[in-house]
Amino acid sequence: MVDSIQYIGRFLIILGIIVAAVGALLLISGKIPWLGRLPGDITIQKKNFTFYFPLATSILISLILTLFFYLFGRR
Repeated sequence: MVDSIQYIGRFLIILGIIVAAVGALLLISGKIPWLGRLPGDITIQKKNFTFYFPLATSILISLILTLFFYLFGRR
């Protein structure tokens, strides 16, 4: 019983740190002018319709997160 409560507490702390990090990234993402406008991002504009798919930005963020978790995820 005590181990499960400690596990839940640890999980909530880690989840809170992740949510805070995502919030900080959202705050600073507007200050990075090239983020979301990379050469591989897809934008289709029609008369009354705009479709935007940030393919290159998604790949870049995935590579950065993969490197981060690889370096700091080891025990």
